[in-house]
Amino acid sequence: MAAHSLTVGFDLDMTLIDSRPGIRAAYHELSARTGTFVDADLAVSRLGPPLEEEIRRWFPAERVAETADLYRALYPAQAVTATTALPGAREALGAVRSAGGRTLVVTAKYEPNAKLHLSHLGLDVDALFGSLWAEGKAEALRKHDAQIYVGDHTGDIVGAHTAGALAVAVATGPCDATELRAAGAEVVLNNLTEFPSWLARYVAEGADGGEAAAT
Repeated sequence: MAAHSLTVGFDLDMTLIDSRPGIRAAYHELSARTGTFVDADLAVSRLGPPLEEEIRRWFPAERVAETADLYRALYPAQAVTATTALPGAREALGAVRSAGGRTLVVTAKYEPNAKLHLSHLGLDVDALFGSLWAEGKAEALRKHDAQIYVGDHTGDIVGAHTAGALAVAVATGPCDATELRAAGAEVVLNNLTEFPSWLARYVAEGADGGEAAAT
């Protein structure tokens, strides 16, 4: 595979980072500020879709936009330092670079907050695109000719397929391996620690235009 011909997109929450502790703290602060109860443990069990979908479960429709704005404003102080990189995240990004490729992060998260996570954790990527979900992720993936998109949610699989990319799923988020396979993921990994060896096979077997083996 020629140098720089490989481009791999990654989701952020529960793919590269475990943001559950930080998001839980942000929801607790949101509840304190608004006086409206949000079950933070339940909210962090279904990460993936846009923030407004979760806010709508707890606040009336006319307050969703303003509440989402408040949450995003509270987020940096509450969520960034509490968030950790998931096992294998750095190695997965490094494997793409070692193969001569480029890395993207394409996430539904508000882009400035996503950027704070990457900077705090030292996760270096070539490009970041925020506020994109499901089919919307294809916009960024197509722009950079991504051949692979790695995510933890069925919505990530939709995004990959809409962009004509290979959907590589990791069972580290709210969707288990069975659900990810049923949604059409070509590759399902337990977590990102398995990604470098899979990518090495993909590059070796796909370099001549043949199909790379799926697991």
